[in-house]
Amino acid sequence: MRKRAEPVALEHERCAASGSSSSGSAAAALDAACRLKQKLRLAGKGPAEPRCAADAGMKRALGRRKGLWFRMKKILLCVLGLYVAIPFLIKLCPGIQAKLIFLNFVRVPYFIDLKKPQDQGLNHTCNYYLQPEEDVTIGVWHTVPAVWWKDAQGKDQMWYEDALASSHPIILYLHGNAGTRGGDHRVELYKVLSSLGYHVVTFDYRGWGDSIGTPSERGMTYDALHVFDWIKARSGDNPVYIWGHSLGTGVATNLVRRLCERETPPDALILESPFTNIREEAKSHPFSVIYRYFPGFDWFFLDPITSSGIKFANDENVKHISCSLLILHAEDDPVVPFQLGRKGDHQVPVGADPSCLPCASSTTSLLHLEASETSKFSLSPFTQTLATGTSTSTRALSFHGY
Repeated sequence: MRKRAEPVALEHERCAASGSSSSGSAAAALDAACRLKQKLRLAGKGPAEPRCAADAGMKRALGRRKGLWFRMKKILLCVLGLYVAIPFLIKLCPGIQAKLIFLNFVRVPYFIDLKKPQDQGLNHTCNYYLQPEEDVTIGVWHTVPAVWWKDAQGKDQMWYEDALASSHPIILYLHGNAGTRGGDHRVELYKVLSSLGYHVVTFDYRGWGDSIGTPSERGMTYDALHVFDWIKARSGDNPVYIWGHSLGTGVATNLVRRLCERETPPDALILESPFTNIREEAKSHPFSVIYRYFPGFDWFFLDPITSSGIKFANDENVKHISCSLLILHAEDDPVVPFQLGRKGDHQVPVGADPSCLPCASSTTSLLHLEASETSKFSLSPFTQTLATGTSTSTRALSFHGY
């Protein structure tokens, strides 16, 4: 009985041993399989990650491009909307067009004291204030001839007013739009004319510089008339010439036409860079290029000028002018085309005394040229014409090459 039990126990032990060994090998196989799967998984991740990163980078680049295109499209739509809206805005508010013509709000150079012309190198100049109308005050500069430079030091307004009665001729200078009577290029012209022996009287229209009032064509013309009468009341028999530049030519022809109609014309009229009328000048101005072919250009941009009472009709005014007339115009003038000045010259009646001085250089260059000794010599026929009131062949004169 014992012998039979012993083999059974040994059999159970062998089974247990074999079972444990088999379970251990199974676990080892399972671990090996898990490690193999993990290795395969890790091996599979290698090329997938760069592809995912590249895809993400492409998506970000596309997103940036879409965002940039969206912003550009938005900007273009805003610019287009503004381009279309501006004509309607000007049509509804004609005052905007008047502001753009006068540009009296542009005060260049800035930070100068117009009460002190000495700060601009004009130490033989006096500053006045005249009152053409109630609630209107205009600032005036009077520069005496350069030969009186030393005598003018420390003198008061009364001395300058009395000086107008001397034997030196007088030029009333009417400046163009924008800036003030203290503009750099204008100051250079005062110096040139003063060195040639002229009194130079210039002023800022109402609304310009330190002058008080609201600008308008009628008001600007009346300011010029008031200053002219003020000069004539103090100048005796001295010749008085009126010089208008750019927009100032419109004021000048308005003034001289009125003076001729009342039979008190000036001794001569000088027009520098004149135009025919403000409508044609506005249409020819460089700023109008972007709208020149816009449908309804005249209705949107030119009619509001007329409705604001702004005409400056030089072409009509010169038909009523009986005094000597000299036209100065640069052939390459970028603002007022030369053909407008030439067209205005053709409007001068046969009985008048027109002279035209074509110039190949720009107006600014001409003023710089006038500051040299050569230009003073070149201008001598012009100054002799003004002094004598006789005609001269200034049409043949030219500043080509300068």
